[in-house]
Amino acid sequence: MTFQQPKLETSPKVSDEIRKTTCYMCACRCGINVHMKDGKVAYIEGNRDHPVNKGVLCAKGSAGIMQHNAPSRLRAPLKRVGPRGSGEFEEISWDEAYDLAASWLEPIRRDDPSKLAFFTGRDQSQSFTSMWAQSFGTPNYAAHGGFCSVNMAAAGIYTMGGAFWEFGQPDWDRTKLFMLFGVAEDHDSNPIKMGLGKLKKRGARVIGVNPIRSGYNAVADDWVGITPGTDGLFILSLVHCLMSAGKIDLKYLRDLTDAPVLINADENSPEFGLALRDDDGHQLVWCRDQQKPRCFDAPDVHPDLAGTWEVDGVTHRTVFHHMTERYLGTEYAPETVAETVGISANRIRAIAAEIARVAFDEAFELPIEWTDFRGRTHKTMQGRPVSFHAMRGISAHANGFQTCRALHMLQIILGTVEVPGGFRFKPPYPKPATAHPKPHCKVTPGAPLDGPHLGFVHGPDDLALKDDGSPARIDKAFTWENPMSAHGLMHMVISNAHAGDPYKIDTLFMYMANMSWNSSMNTGGVMEMLTDKDENGDYVIPHIIYSDAYSSEMVAFSDLILPDTTYLERHDCISTLDRPICEAEGAADAIRWPVVEPDRDVRGFQTALIQLGAKMKLPGFVNDDGTAKYEDYADYIVNHQRRPGVGPLIGFRGEDGTKTGRGEVNPNQMQDYIDNGGFYLAHVPEDAQFYKPWNKAYQDWAVEMSFYDKPQPYIFTLWCEPMRKFQLAAEGHGERQPPEHLRQRIKDRMDPLPVWYPSTDQHEGFTVNALTQRPMAMYHSWGSQNAWLRQIHGHNPLYVPTKIWEAQRFAEGDWARVTSPHGEITVPVAHMAALNENTIWTWNAIGKRKGAWALEENAPEVKKGFLLNHLIHELHPPKGDGMRWANSDPITGQAAWFDLKVKIEKCAAPAESQPNYPAQKSPVPKAPAKQAWKVGS
Repeated sequence: MTFQQPKLETSPKVSDEIRKTTCYMCACRCGINVHMKDGKVAYIEGNRDHPVNKGVLCAKGSAGIMQHNAPSRLRAPLKRVGPRGSGEFEEISWDEAYDLAASWLEPIRRDDPSKLAFFTGRDQSQSFTSMWAQSFGTPNYAAHGGFCSVNMAAAGIYTMGGAFWEFGQPDWDRTKLFMLFGVAEDHDSNPIKMGLGKLKKRGARVIGVNPIRSGYNAVADDWVGITPGTDGLFILSLVHCLMSAGKIDLKYLRDLTDAPVLINADENSPEFGLALRDDDGHQLVWCRDQQKPRCFDAPDVHPDLAGTWEVDGVTHRTVFHHMTERYLGTEYAPETVAETVGISANRIRAIAAEIARVAFDEAFELPIEWTDFRGRTHKTMQGRPVSFHAMRGISAHANGFQTCRALHMLQIILGTVEVPGGFRFKPPYPKPATAHPKPHCKVTPGAPLDGPHLGFVHGPDDLALKDDGSPARIDKAFTWENPMSAHGLMHMVISNAHAGDPYKIDTLFMYMANMSWNSSMNTGGVMEMLTDKDENGDYVIPHIIYSDAYSSEMVAFSDLILPDTTYLERHDCISTLDRPICEAEGAADAIRWPVVEPDRDVRGFQTALIQLGAKMKLPGFVNDDGTAKYEDYADYIVNHQRRPGVGPLIGFRGEDGTKTGRGEVNPNQMQDYIDNGGFYLAHVPEDAQFYKPWNKAYQDWAVEMSFYDKPQPYIFTLWCEPMRKFQLAAEGHGERQPPEHLRQRIKDRMDPLPVWYPSTDQHEGFTVNALTQRPMAMYHSWGSQNAWLRQIHGHNPLYVPTKIWEAQRFAEGDWARVTSPHGEITVPVAHMAALNENTIWTWNAIGKRKGAWALEENAPEVKKGFLLNHLIHELHPPKGDGMRWANSDPITGQAAWFDLKVKIEKCAAPAESQPNYPAQKSPVPKAPAKQAWKVGS
């Protein structure tokens, strides 16, 4: 029969060349092979040698070819000629664009640099964009973390020195129980899918905690359909069960955390509630051998978790004492919390028992010797095969910071962080909060800012306040309203600037932040703010500069457009100075490079900033003679040094390219990266792969790699002293005092031990939880203009649980009216049984405005696509006290997207989803009805 088979060409030549670079279709930053034919992109596949994805590529990554060829791509710099919001522009040259931008920016830099608000939506070059803003001199800079996941990042760094996803990962090869909290499918999708495959192959157990059972939760062995916003209460109930049963790692807590640190119990002391310290500022523990307080890191100290120290009639107790007193109480017992979290008490106890069984009964050791920060050598590494992962679902609530801290505390009491089988940090993390800069805000006309904009505060003295106590930043980050806002509050910039609260600005400069549509909590309101005029007929926000690669909704609301390239046409630097791309066993960074040259008059945003900075003679962007210091972003990546021998990239350093981490500038570094597949990987030594915060071998290696300039081991922070310092201020201690209306909130919310409180105010009639999450096939809003990905998600229904579906007598094809205290939408509905019974949800960012993204006006994204954003507001409904209460976490200021409460009712089907705004004009023509092109012969 084989002789009768047709002869097929099973390996046809598909490309003339393969160019290796880094994907940008989500934030995983996978390695890709871009196949070229006749100088054009033929198709994209995964790079099997890349440390992140090892050849795996998802639908988004494969569809990058359609993103690169998208009809919505901007084609040249644009100057607005019609009213703001009309979408009427004329094309101009880059010289004209720079001249116009400089004519707005140079006067305010000369007089008051704070009148520039510079915020970026994608922050993979944050170390560079922050340097630009610092050189300009404005305090008003941040990236999009404030409305994405600052609660996750800040809570992790303040507690452990790192957090989930970008900072660490489960030990996929050894963990036996994996729990996800609030994880959708858009973030880190390839590594998680690969990891889940390993777990399933080994028979490990997966538990998904999420109101919505989709994606990862759908393949989990057990789904916990929790009530939104109650994750922290559920986690603290697990802590209660574990502590009650004695199933906690006492040795780990004793030796590697602040659990044995003594806390000042003198109520009359201005340091009441802070750690007791020696004369050198080191925390004190009670030494059980010498029966006296001693420095926590002394080589011969043996901390006592149960130690007490009585001084002048005051008994100082350990952090562990405070923990047991709080979490063993009935407040967190399963029977107490069950109704609120929507999970039965028996089920909570069963989950806690399963966690304890795996953590302790299936514990193991690796025969790897290591030396700790006290100089003690250990023959083995203790493994606890339980790991956790969490993302925006638990973060984007007004109680998200404390919820994230509670989850980290759960990990720590089990002894599952930085051990085999548990959660592992990705270099350059872990780094304690004290290793990061503090925020700076001193504005000097014509001069740079006095330091980095963002950072970690350690008490009221670090707040970004003016001399009169008013906020120094337009977003009110690092103020009494949002003290620990490590990523800024991008979602509050436009609202505050429009209100002149705390002051007016002149120029809003944004990059790839679709604030007039899906990146805003108050879509309709923001569009009005962007177009509003004052009594003189001038725009309230006088100038808006915007950079994007595509004709998004935000383009129409801008005065000057600096057109970005697609990710296959520019240089990018995925640097360890920003966010790691590596896995736990190695430090890695990567580049993008122009695998194809643009066929339009566009420039990479970073290159545009460099050229604009040189034109304005910004420090760091010009030489002593005033000439441009860097030709473009590629030149900057290779030649910039943050400090001697340390640049954006760790690989191929030194004049001959043989050094790693530290080394002189290598003029051929960019080509070395290209030749290596677009990335560099340095493996962590075997004896340094675990116990990183306390492991001498890791600390020494991290210094070699330039992550630290000297070893800086630290213990985990269960008792968050910065929060207690804010409480002390609210209690009347210290020179910097909070406003009266915030004192009680600070006392209640900024507890140094994790607590839970309801995240939403109750409004009569609005009782149904409403959530959005990004689909696996999309990422930010540009995904739903992609010709391939639109076939997966061309529109988005509102998913309704069985209880509400039946109560409203919905049927297939029906529509619903959904209202909140802020707005109303009318949308198609669909039944979903695997959903929390009082929660409705939809995919995020599918809905589009007419005229945007080069889509037809009758596109399904316009007619049946929609946003829940129309129901959300950046402010809470007025409380009658005259205050503008932000719809944010009171600790970090993170946008509380997921606290939305609505009511839903069946209604007649309109012609298209509502609200539906009039079409915008677009600077690019609509996509042709049929798109087709052939690459090669």
